Amino acid sequence: MKVFIIWLIGVILWNFGYPSASPIEDVVVAVILSFISIYLKKFIKN
Repeated sequence: MKVFIIWLIGVILWNFGYPSASPIEDVVVAVILSFISIYLKKFIKN
């Protein structure tokens, strides 16, 4: 659950911080956030 909350905060910050981002930028950030959440799952036990 902790990793999900961190991911959700990242998505919210991205969407409100860069509302004029193009769709390709949204996809790139989604992929980056996905890799970050996978990385965090190794270190944070739910």
